[in-house]
Amino acid sequence: MSDHNWPSVAAVITTRGDRADFLREAIESIVAQDYPGRINVMVVFDRAEPDESLTELGDGPMREVRVMLSDRPPGSSASRNAGILATESDLVGFCDDDDSWLPGKLRSQVTALRSRPRALFASCGAITTYDGWSAECMWSKPQIAHADLLVSRVKEANTDSFLAYRSALLGPIGLFSEEIPGGFAEDYEMLLRAARHSPIVYAHEVGVRVRGHGRTSHFTGNWETIASANEWLLDAYPEFRSERRGFARIAGQISLAWGMLGRRGTAMRWAVRAFLASPLEIRSYVVTALAMRAVSRSWVQRRLDAIGATS
Repeated sequence: MSDHNWPSVAAVITTRGDRADFLREAIESIVAQDYPGRINVMVVFDRAEPDESLTELGDGPMREVRVMLSDRPPGSSASRNAGILATESDLVGFCDDDDSWLPGKLRSQVTALRSRPRALFASCGAITTYDGWSAECMWSKPQIAHADLLVSRVKEANTDSFLAYRSALLGPIGLFSEEIPGGFAEDYEMLLRAARHSPIVYAHEVGVRVRGHGRTSHFTGNWETIASANEWLLDAYPEFRSERRGFARIAGQISLAWGMLGRRGTAMRWAVRAFLASPLEIRSYVVTALAMRAVSRSWVQRRLDAIGATS
């Protein structure tokens, strides 16, 4: 592929402006990509004054950095959508403001996309770094099918790794959902929607570095949001009814969330649904133990924190 045939890429970074040093590292990692095509970095500020000095991190017309204030509602999904709409590139990728792209990410993903003409969306592996240690996360197959995503969240594909044709995001796939309660599982929902149209191409390379901030996340303990968002997912994707393990997993998360809120009746109804779909769904047993007061909510929370899970 000659240099002029490499598609242009927009890298959308959303930020609240509170991680300036990390943000600069993220931008620099994208500008330094080993990629022959044009890259436009679009930094979208969510309810924060744009830092115009960031444009100086660009490197000529092939590596331009732009900043903008989101004109959409608050939240990461809406801010990403603002960035998508403000660009005119062939492809769009995403990076959190405290993460970074590794040098070969774009080249390997674009090569993988080009090898499958019907593909619209690509992902790749990631390495998460903590204080003193790191862990790689890599999908074992060359693509992620819709059926894979019904069974599992497929954590091997995170938002930093997403690369999609802009025309697909404006057309058949659509923008990030701004309707999911609290924005929980917005990245998972995008994967589900993308894979409905064609399997997600997976470049078998560690292409992104994710900065870990301990075992908890923004959604830890936000049980009502977790329950409502997962109920929204089941309504939006009736395909889960035909995949018993996947349905049991989501129903179990809903059950546990209501159980942690002390809503025993609602929790047990969802626990029964999870158990009937798959007796292997462990959350149905945990919720039953909660209802019988055999374990405490604080005990469950400690176990979730220990494994870095939100539900």
